[in-house]
Amino acid sequence: MQLTLSGDLLLTSYGSHWTMLALILGFACAHSGLAYLRPWGEEWIGARLYRVLFALVSISLALLLLIYFFNHRYDGVILWNLQAVPGIHTTVVILSALSFFFLYPATFNLLEIAAIQKPKIYLFETGITRITRHPQMVGQVIWCVAHSLWIGSSFMVVASVGLIAYHLFAVWHGDHRLERKYGQSFRELKARTSVIPGLAILQQRQQLRPREFFRWAYLGVFSFVLILYAFHTQMVSAASQVAW
Repeated sequence: MQLTLSGDLLLTSYGSHWTMLALILGFACAHSGLAYLRPWGEEWIGARLYRVLFALVSISLALLLLIYFFNHRYDGVILWNLQAVPGIHTTVVILSALSFFFLYPATFNLLEIAAIQKPKIYLFETGITRITRHPQMVGQVIWCVAHSLWIGSSFMVVASVGLIAYHLFAVWHGDHRLERKYGQSFRELKARTSVIPGLAILQQRQQLRPREFFRWAYLGVFSFVLILYAFHTQMVSAASQVAW
């Protein structure tokens, strides 16, 4: 009886936590599943159409996840409140901005993402991939740390655990797909790069080349961060209009 009551309490009081985890799991299955099926999908309907399908599914699910996150970020128990601590706001802003330079690395070809050019799978070893082979995972961890510091709720902690767990899986999954396509070439690249940021450079397996960061694409990421910062309040307000 006690166990039943505790279980009911857990489901009712922390229902949004479970919903968030379910949304992350749904996004993970769709995003990574479609990425895994890409060779067969492109053969079936063509590279451009498959990219459009991949983008539509991923962006739609990500938007749902983002709206739900905005509307429930302070749910559950407030575990810490550091918002009045001097310097914490600046720290969170800097970490959040930094996370986007990893989350949206300028190695991506925007014309391919929009399927204007025929999408291809590349072996990247320039710019930010010299720092880490999986910049999106690193960016997600930095973003989760920054937002957990600021929000401090149990919902935020659960969301961070779910997001980081998925991106750690994506590290393995991404390596597996690249090895499946490129074989020995990927294994050689893997030996020259690292998942842990900077480790390959410290071990002199890789060399950082700052001039590779002077690209229009990085200016695009910087502009995106400024726009996101300027309209962050409006984004949260718009999400609150969705009764979910």
